[in-house]
Amino acid sequence: MGAAGRDFHNFNVVYRNDPGNEIVAFTAAQIPDIAGKRYPPALSGPFYPEGIPIVDEIELADLCREQHIDQVIFAYSDVPHRQVMHQASIALAGGADFTLLGPKHTQLQASVPVIACCAVRTGCGKSQVTQWLSKLLKAHGLKTAVIRHPMPYGDLEKQAVQRFTSMADLDRADCTIEEREEYEPHLSLGNTVFAGIDYAEILAIAEQEADIILWDGGNNDFSFIRPDLLIVLTDPLRPGHETGHHPGEAVLRMADIVLINKANSATDEAVQCVFETVRQILPSIPIIKTFSKVTLDQPERLKGKRVIVVEDGPTITHGGMAYGAGFIAATQAQAAEIVDPREFASERLNDVYRQYPHIGKVLPAVGYHPSQLKALQQTLNAADIELVVSATPCDLSALIAIDKPIVRARYEFVEDDNAELSRHIETFLRNHL
Repeated sequence: MGAAGRDFHNFNVVYRNDPGNEIVAFTAAQIPDIAGKRYPPALSGPFYPEGIPIVDEIELADLCREQHIDQVIFAYSDVPHRQVMHQASIALAGGADFTLLGPKHTQLQASVPVIACCAVRTGCGKSQVTQWLSKLLKAHGLKTAVIRHPMPYGDLEKQAVQRFTSMADLDRADCTIEEREEYEPHLSLGNTVFAGIDYAEILAIAEQEADIILWDGGNNDFSFIRPDLLIVLTDPLRPGHETGHHPGEAVLRMADIVLINKANSATDEAVQCVFETVRQILPSIPIIKTFSKVTLDQPERLKGKRVIVVEDGPTITHGGMAYGAGFIAATQAQAAEIVDPREFASERLNDVYRQYPHIGKVLPAVGYHPSQLKALQQTLNAADIELVVSATPCDLSALIAIDKPIVRARYEFVEDDNAELSRHIETFLRNHL
């Protein structure tokens, strides 16, 4: 059971070359237009010459019953604990065991040091921290490779091993908005980004190019590569979530350093609540308050204007946030009105709002599929507004033609004056290089 990421990795590492188990199907969730494809023979190995079907998760009960399934492997992330057990109940009722594969059996071992940046929820700021780390490591003269959690939503065979060094590479790979949100900021810093499906092959290439590897995690999953240092982010804008979702709580319990990020945007009470929860679970590791700084390219252009805010897609959808950095920035810049995009949303986007009813007056930058990208364009062009605030980390105007001015909101990771995280990284480098 997966979402075109962890499920494929678990299969590759644990089951692909195991003749003692027959994988009947992958089930797809979270990501549209994956169901109906096949995991291709080039990736599925010698025991699956026709590949493996990918079916909608709604078929789980029928699969268990009709195919006499012995075991269901749950393999996707950022879901409430309660939802995991609902899926377990379906599997058990169908006669199957329900299994979660852990780090021991799924993490790859690198030949160079690895720093992993993970989180308890989607949208905590992992990528900004990874970008900050890359700059710090480069200042030490180290060659870094960024390995990103997978997002293979297109031609799976072509996406087996991906290496990006330029925006042109993203164009050639026909990357989605979701991929560009993660890759573009790294490329702008001169980082080489690796991603794809076959992470053993990806790691073999990356470790030949780098002195140190940065794992840039996705959702709230744990790293596919065994880290020598695991930095885990929490979010005081969502206090309590650090122990409410899978596998975020497990990731937290594995942490070497915990960051309470966005401390500049949350209340003191919320920050303290997260601190106390983490300290109860991890009584001796460093817990550091850090900041997420939001800036607008031209804030003066927003004052007195009617605007629509486009936010980072995954943060707002399965990340569970009603709004993000763009909404905060537009409010601080004194926009006259933040217009609800539902007034102008195309039917394809209305499907997203129905699926995620918690979303506030913002437009998630969904673009897993060309039809979603077109729907985003239609909605923005139909809107009765004066300006678009784009808080997606990718350049939206390079992907769709928008007939209104765009002001970009950007956010970056900032340490406090004590620079405690920097000191821990310095210690790590002395011990591992």
